[in-house]
Amino acid sequence: MTTLSPVPLDNQLCFAIYGATIAINRAYKPLLDKLGLTYPQFLVLSALWEADGRTIGAVAERLDLEPSTITPLVKRLELAGFVTRRRNPDDERQVQVRLTDKGWSMRQETVCLAEALLTRSGLTVAQVQALNAQVRQLRDAVAAPPP
Repeated sequence: MTTLSPVPLDNQLCFAIYGATIAINRAYKPLLDKLGLTYPQFLVLSALWEADGRTIGAVAERLDLEPSTITPLVKRLELAGFVTRRRNPDDERQVQVRLTDKGWSMRQETVCLAEALLTRSGLTVAQVQALNAQVRQLRDAVAAPPP
């Protein structure tokens, strides 16, 4: 029987991705603070910019989070005037979320996040796109049920 040694942190892909996530969030934080948003709120807005009028459940599914995590984010976004919430008249269990004009205008304001990432990373747009595709491919493979 062979005894395996633990893999050093710098050789662990999960640790590199974890560290990159923390670094990106730190780079985004001052920019988001100026906009009055948290990163999770930005993600909710991003999901709505893709398809406005999603239900809480659909936003949660798009972000791979639980609806119970999305609800307080949406409530805070509503208090800030970025979205409105309304029960679906066809199914009272569903809450539809729609962007306000202020929510739509925030889309252009958040372009600074992509610009900051490009500048700080030193990568080209094509390199970031390729890296993003690889990370998504890894995520999908790891999330898939084992064969």
